[in-house]
Amino acid sequence: MTDSVAIVLVSGGLDSMISAALAREAGHRLFALSFDYNQRHQVELAAARRVTAALGAERHIVMPMDLRAFGGSALTADIDVPKDGVGDDIPVTYVPARNTIFLSLALGWAEASGARDIYIGVNALDYSGYPDCRPEFIEGFERLAELATKAGVEGEPFHIRAPLQNMTKADIVREGTRLGLDLGLSWSCYDPAPGSLHCGLCDSCRLRAKGFEEAGVPDPTQYAVKP
Repeated sequence: MTDSVAIVLVSGGLDSMISAALAREAGHRLFALSFDYNQRHQVELAAARRVTAALGAERHIVMPMDLRAFGGSALTADIDVPKDGVGDDIPVTYVPARNTIFLSLALGWAEASGARDIYIGVNALDYSGYPDCRPEFIEGFERLAELATKAGVEGEPFHIRAPLQNMTKADIVREGTRLGLDLGLSWSCYDPAPGSLHCGLCDSCRLRAKGFEEAGVPDPTQYAVKP
């Protein structure tokens, strides 16, 4: 156990919620970081605020930026969110270099605050095929962090923790249940329906619903269309 600070990336989604809760379980004090990157909707940021409050984060920074200036994704440009199921190709909901951008800012806060652990809720089993969710990416960024920082050069390496890396979505739901979390506080949908409902048809909704079903855990999510 430790009482050190960990920087936890909190999007408002199920995965980041459970990743942050595991950081807390490991004894870390939580400094939460979310991003208002002019994404398609603000609902997930409201969820991020709920989640960080429920987890007792000491600080929560919502960092503003405008990735719509770059575009290139259904989440940051006027491109329809796919609703035809999870495929094998990298979908248009991939935001170019998003996790690299987010981890770089988390690394800056970690060095400034003295934290040496950064938690991110990526996983490489039940996911949409994003390249920046793979173990190779996490390992590569950890090496970059050592090379790019004063702390790393002086022998104080950073650890990029991806505790959900090898879990299925069902495993993640079970872990959230074990931790006693209110999973209904989280938000997954890429394209919210009127009334703040999950659409039920985007990749993220389908993966979320599949996780609850396979875990045998009641799904607290309100869907406009049942996945």
